[in-house]
Amino acid sequence: MQKKGIFLWHDLTVENAEKVRDFYSAVVGWTFEPVSQGDYNDYNMIVEDGEDKIVVAGICHKKGSIQNFPSQWLNYVIVESMDESIANCKRLGGNVIDGPKMMGNAKFAIIQDPAGAFMVLMEE
Repeated sequence: MQKKGIFLWHDLTVENAEKVRDFYSAVVGWTFEPVSQGDYNDYNMIVEDGEDKIVVAGICHKKGSIQNFPSQWLNYVIVESMDESIANCKRLGGNVIDGPKMMGNAKFAIIQDPAGAFMVLMEE
């Protein structure tokens, strides 16, 4: 189990994931693996260190519940209680953009803070 409050993951949501995937491959040196989304692929971006492959981020197409997001890196943070975090988000002037819903064995919700920035909350 991951520690609460720790950044767990980073996704970049863009119109053309292949173009941006290739950009970061050339600029940063990441390789990539496709992640099927049914009728299209998003991408896991990978750092290769000898025989080790470390998945460090995702590059995703703007589709579904994230289709209207600005092109930005989206951070995922682990929370102790999704219900409590959602209640505090709303109470303090934030918005729930999507969720909470399940992704595998974890519950997630996309929130927007009062300044307009987005984040994904994850409860394992």
